[in-house]
Amino acid sequence: MALKPWGVELPHVLAHSVGKDLFVFVRDVEQVRVYQQNGESGFLVLAPQARVKVQFVTTDIVRIRVHFEAAGVQREQMSLDQLWCQDMPERSYALVQTAWQDELDELLAAERTRLPAYEAQIEVDDEKHTCLGTDTLQLVLHKHPLSFSLVDKATGCEVYADLPERAYDRDHLGRLTHYNRIDPRNDHFFGFGETTGHVDKKGRHMHLCPRDAIGHDPEFCESMYKHIPFYVRVNAQQGHYVGLLYNNSHDAIFDMGNERSGYWEPYSFYQVDGGDIDFFLINGPQLKDVIRRFTDLTGKSAMPTLQSLGFTASTMYYAELDRDCDREIYKVLTKMRDSGIPVDNFWLASGYSAGEKDKLRYTFNWNHIRFPHPEEFFATLNAQGINVIPNLKPGVLMGHPYKQYYLDRGALVKVPQAKVNPVPAEDKVAANEASTDPAVTNPQQYYVGRWWGGPGYFVDFTNPQGREAWSHLLQENILKMGTKTVWNDNCEFDGVEDREAVVSAEGKGGTMDEYKAIQSNMMAYTARKAIAAVYPNERPYIINRAGYTGIQRYAQVWGGDNLTDWRTLKFNVGTILGMGISGVANMGCDIGGFAGEAPEAELLLRWVQNGVFQPRFTMNSANNDNTVTQPFMYPEYQEEIKAAYALRYHYMVYLYSLMRVAHLEGLSVWRPLFMEFPHDVRCLEDQSLSFMFGPSLLVATVLEKGQTERPIYLPAGHKWYDLNDNFKVYEGGQTILYPVIAASIPMFLRDNAIVVASDDLKRLVFDKVKTLQLLVAATATVDAQENLEFDYYEDDGHSKDFEHGVYANTHIKVLPGEHMEIRFNKTGSLEHSYEQLRVQVVSKTKGALFVSCDGQELTRYLVADDFHETESGWYYNMSSRVIEIKCRKPAKDDFTMVVSTKHFDLIGMENNG
Repeated sequence: MALKPWGVELPHVLAHSVGKDLFVFVRDVEQVRVYQQNGESGFLVLAPQARVKVQFVTTDIVRIRVHFEAAGVQREQMSLDQLWCQDMPERSYALVQTAWQDELDELLAAERTRLPAYEAQIEVDDEKHTCLGTDTLQLVLHKHPLSFSLVDKATGCEVYADLPERAYDRDHLGRLTHYNRIDPRNDHFFGFGETTGHVDKKGRHMHLCPRDAIGHDPEFCESMYKHIPFYVRVNAQQGHYVGLLYNNSHDAIFDMGNERSGYWEPYSFYQVDGGDIDFFLINGPQLKDVIRRFTDLTGKSAMPTLQSLGFTASTMYYAELDRDCDREIYKVLTKMRDSGIPVDNFWLASGYSAGEKDKLRYTFNWNHIRFPHPEEFFATLNAQGINVIPNLKPGVLMGHPYKQYYLDRGALVKVPQAKVNPVPAEDKVAANEASTDPAVTNPQQYYVGRWWGGPGYFVDFTNPQGREAWSHLLQENILKMGTKTVWNDNCEFDGVEDREAVVSAEGKGGTMDEYKAIQSNMMAYTARKAIAAVYPNERPYIINRAGYTGIQRYAQVWGGDNLTDWRTLKFNVGTILGMGISGVANMGCDIGGFAGEAPEAELLLRWVQNGVFQPRFTMNSANNDNTVTQPFMYPEYQEEIKAAYALRYHYMVYLYSLMRVAHLEGLSVWRPLFMEFPHDVRCLEDQSLSFMFGPSLLVATVLEKGQTERPIYLPAGHKWYDLNDNFKVYEGGQTILYPVIAASIPMFLRDNAIVVASDDLKRLVFDKVKTLQLLVAATATVDAQENLEFDYYEDDGHSKDFEHGVYANTHIKVLPGEHMEIRFNKTGSLEHSYEQLRVQVVSKTKGALFVSCDGQELTRYLVADDFHETESGWYYNMSSRVIEIKCRKPAKDDFTMVVSTKHFDLIGMENNG
């Protein structure tokens, strides 16, 4: 195969090392060996100071693991198995798809799949190269010096390359670096988990290290709450997407062309504090292909409850009153509903757990002055269809009533053994004098770090004993009170400043420098197990502030304690889009901001108008000006805010169906324009922070103070219909200046689209869809009409019965043309709740000749008032040029609606059959 690399080669630069324990640069390849033993398959690459393993997980996923050897390793005395495995344990909390044995297979048995080893073919093997091939890819090993590149077989183009002269090194501090060659003009980079600023990270330098980033700068802050070392790169000229996942939980840096050196071609790099350079190359060619494969590796989004997608009210203030907080909360929630604000969830801030004397936070403790009867509080709100979600924190203060409970069980993070001080006999816990376990008799062996209210211990969620202790308290003190939902807050473990602090790592032993980011995932894992123990058939609803790769399979997440600022509203859009690319579809940011002063009226309005599209729709605040952010706080904008909430619930069935797609395929709800329109290069460079809400709706909410015109780029190759102006049509490939007023929520329907909606859902626990609304546009060119389909999904909204086929999924497929067919094909044992259909079909050039449903022709109405009064029929709206249709749902699972716009020659009386 002829290779077609991009870029130019520099003259060969000799690699060097300065002492085996100082700077190490992986140099020339000495040997390449095939490994096929113990059910595994791969290639072992031997180079001075390093061993490299190459494994193909599938035809489109390649794993490369670079292990720098310690001084004194005698390779000549090692067997092939030892060369393959020694000092390279497999212990991944992130992966749910592997082609090798992993030490955590038993722990993750319910979610992990072992694939048969994929055997790539050796296509070229000479002094300079070894080329390994699959049906779609060729991985090229360059031997002098060592580097890898990836070739797309369909085009023969190189779609990824290490920096040829400097691919892998370990510096004098032990940090490992992986360098990639980049094209600064045409390359773009997306993902990186939870990051700030615009979606494209070209030119950015980012530090991934979970922090309690309260009040962070929304544009330039580096360390945030999540740690997802994954990104996608695309060269605009090629249009071929490739993902890079680093299977390493140590703190890391990504530099995407910010750093420059005249001695090397332009490069990006990944730098990590420990472990191995262990990464997966994930082929596209489209972005959706990469995301599907990435979430095959790390897990799909957990299927949420329907109720969790409703509005969640909260503020720290509600749980901080001196007494009877429950009564005040009842009043606030009643006020919201009286104001036309639907409420389905309530976040109960940590004030409920405050000590009655010292007001410090003690998770699992109840303050009975503020909440005299917790069970009654839960029962009252459950009866109203409101889910109470209590705040949980993993720190244990010195005065915590359950401190001894954790100590007795050895459930906490420990100090390094070298730093353990002997405990005077008089300080030993009297109840444990007879114990010989130093984990019990010596509290000083547990790490004490910064925490809310003073020094604190930290629960170790990589320790089965830690998980068991936490789960017991969670079940007894929270879940059995009457909730099925867990809110894991402050779970970055940012207060553990000594990275040598010791954790269990499932009994294998480890330190926080590697397992800090893992703790948050395992906290969510523990919550899932606890919920299953109390409510075996209920779908777990878990919310996490922090998370590592794979967090989406356990929890909904949010963007932490964001700053109340116009820039936050704007750049939170980029954060949510980046998380979606990183496999985390169920994401949102606090509406109105969390930290700082109360939002001004216009800012709150615009934030709500944006927030109604976020999967997590929550208003939560800790204002520093003695105020509380509430949706009804500005009467001058009350009607506009009510309209925004109504829009959220109008599209609830669309959102729920999109979350089902995220659960099955890994694709996000919010999608950058370039995900849906990969052939429009301008979408890669667009910074207007508009987004696709699912595949069909372009949303461009107002993000600037005092804005009267909103610039909106409409992707090329399509027509766009304005949902706020009688489906006014715009040609794609242009930026329009869209006039906006206070009520404006700019939304556009693409010309090949299916959207479901309903106005029947106001309280998600109680209400059912009776009338399903369907919006169809099928006016695009023939090439763009492929796969014009959508799945409308419904289940009971809360149980695990959907896993056993108890759901109703209607596959809606449109066959466009003058004889348009809209086909409905249902699967699943559940019956849909809807009884009535209302369909709108965009038809700008002419009205219908006839409309039928399941073979029965519907009555045409020429007078709008008559159409509005009937239950069945159709009408052509001349203002919008939309065919409006009503009918009862046929009593069968599979049926077809026909919308004919064939020519009717009224004057000539032609045969119109």
